[in-house]
Amino acid sequence: MEPSTHANGLREAILAPIEIRRDECELLWGRSWLASAGEPWNILRRGRATADVLRGLTAEIGEHEVLVGRFPQRALDDDERAELEHWRKDASRATSPVWGQRAHMAIDYPQLLRLGLTGVRDQIANYRARLDTALPGDLEKDAFYQACLIALGGVRDLAFKYADVAHSLAEEAADATRKAELLEIEAVCRRVPEHPAETFREAVQAVHFVTWCLCAGQLMLLFQLGRPDRYLLPYYRRDLTAGRVTPEQAQDLIDHLCLMLSVYTPRGLAVGFMIGGRDGSGRDISNELTRMFLESIAHTRLPYPGIGLCWNSDTPADITERACELVAQGLTHPAFFNDERITAGFMAAGLPPAEACEYQHSTCVELTPVASSNVYVASPYINLLQLLHDLIGVQPVNVPERRRIAQAGRYASFAALQEAYERHLNEVIREAVIEQNTCMMTRYYHGGWPLLSCFVHDCLAQGLDIDQGGARHNWIEPSFVGLSNLVDALVAIRRYVYEEQTVTLEELARDLALNFAGREDLRMMLLHNAKYGNDDDSVDDLAIWMTGCIVRATRKYRTFLGGAFHPGFFCWIMHERLGRETAASPDGRLAEMALGDGSGPAQGRERRGPTAAVLSSTKWDHTPMLGGIAVNLKFTRSAQKADFVQGLRRLVETFMERGGFETQINVVDKETLVAAQKNPELFRDLTVRIGGYSDYFVGLSPRMQEELILRTEHESL
Repeated sequence: MEPSTHANGLREAILAPIEIRRDECELLWGRSWLASAGEPWNILRRGRATADVLRGLTAEIGEHEVLVGRFPQRALDDDERAELEHWRKDASRATSPVWGQRAHMAIDYPQLLRLGLTGVRDQIANYRARLDTALPGDLEKDAFYQACLIALGGVRDLAFKYADVAHSLAEEAADATRKAELLEIEAVCRRVPEHPAETFREAVQAVHFVTWCLCAGQLMLLFQLGRPDRYLLPYYRRDLTAGRVTPEQAQDLIDHLCLMLSVYTPRGLAVGFMIGGRDGSGRDISNELTRMFLESIAHTRLPYPGIGLCWNSDTPADITERACELVAQGLTHPAFFNDERITAGFMAAGLPPAEACEYQHSTCVELTPVASSNVYVASPYINLLQLLHDLIGVQPVNVPERRRIAQAGRYASFAALQEAYERHLNEVIREAVIEQNTCMMTRYYHGGWPLLSCFVHDCLAQGLDIDQGGARHNWIEPSFVGLSNLVDALVAIRRYVYEEQTVTLEELARDLALNFAGREDLRMMLLHNAKYGNDDDSVDDLAIWMTGCIVRATRKYRTFLGGAFHPGFFCWIMHERLGRETAASPDGRLAEMALGDGSGPAQGRERRGPTAAVLSSTKWDHTPMLGGIAVNLKFTRSAQKADFVQGLRRLVETFMERGGFETQINVVDKETLVAAQKNPELFRDLTVRIGGYSDYFVGLSPRMQEELILRTEHESL
């Protein structure tokens, strides 16, 4: 099945260098905020601002769009730009801070489709009927419910505005086919999301539209689609039986749903969804929509959406095979997630089986529970290698003087250095806890997202906004970057400083600060020492020790709203950013070079092939790491043998069977990447895996491009 003309046209429009304009949203929010200055309830001001943004947005429908809802392309006029500049520079500075991670989650789509906005309003009416507003607590709940109703009204009115625009365009359309499409868009927008979805087309439009409204109306990006192969399945099967849709038509709608994510998501970010996996009873739920969403990867051929395949031992063989075929073609999706390991991790975190199986990779590999999340992901990123540098007296580079927690010291033994490192790690994590809880407190006192709260358990039932603790799960996920560099550095120090006494710690620190100037011999000795990722227990044991330290340290703390801290080891693009700030290191890495790109070996250090890399990276327990783990593998495309796909499948299954959390695979030749650097206009759709997500290679910074080129390129399995 080939993608439709509209899908191909929309893809070409996405690849064009067009700015995604969000300034109209910000302008409308600022106007609303100033207009509501006399409102005593902060939550009502925020609900009103969301509604005013949505009602005021310009509704535009592109020539290839069959699903509608995106940021308008119109430019602000001079007066509007001046008004927005005043808001940004002057008025907004008087607002209270609202910090902390946001979005990176999926809402309760089944409820949205089952109830529509009218049904959600009915729920709110029932909750309000039980209140006695003479009681202070109930009075506060009533303000929250009012804010929810106001925000929902904004979504309804914007949907009707799109219906009106579609009607006007249909009247002007000369092409009969496009005229019919626009009239169908009008009819669908008058039905959903206001009313429950009745057809597959309505369900897909409602999912897309509300997701985009959450972004536009709240000035917030990165909402994910959850498990669409589950919640859309009843609508597809019902329409298929009734003859209202064909598989080809359904595939086209799925393709458009995927493409629209790229229409309103700026480059460099990541949005997506997950498919496959088990349900709460342990039954694999893979179905015909799972296969269609998988096939959309070949149709869209873009970095977004990031599609995660939830693999388990009962995943149908054809699905695993097709996933490996797509990756072998260089498409970068899907990523492979270990459904059994991750579900076990969620159950260990206290979720019942029916919820533990419904998780979402929130942009890259960090996980949040579907429909009940107020989880802060990647909060913050912690540079594990710099913590070692703190202990031995090596300052960061390219950054202002930072707050120091540890002082350089002397350590009589390698064990003493390890003990000092664990103490320092605990101090840094403690500082991070204070910082993130401060962020959560600003949200508690000054924030509020009433539209989002309508679709997150158990906000409506409790009468509490998501920022006030209405969600079931309020944990925080700090992410630790540079694990492989730290392990390699410790291995080198253990050998050359303590065992062989080739160099002292003080001498090493001096040469690192000088970026090995005049000591290339020392750098080569360090660089060619034993490395993580080669199935060497004497090395990999340090990864086991390090990850255990982090789990023990994070378990001590609770968030302001009562959740836990769950660590992760992924990096997004932070391995390049943090590497730029890190001096030369004892693993032989030069100053400012990127750190390791995930939880596998650092770039270019797999000396015994991909299987050894998989074995090393699965020796430590991935179960507690709900903050996400990314193990990147890279293969050449031109040197593939006939059995490459089968070999890739065996490698992925080995990774999963050994308890690996997630693996993602680049299949691209170094020569292609180098050519794209020289002639970016010829490779505008070249997609690569980074540190948990996919992106356009030509849009990456030169340093990030070099980091990808340096990754070990395996020719065989």
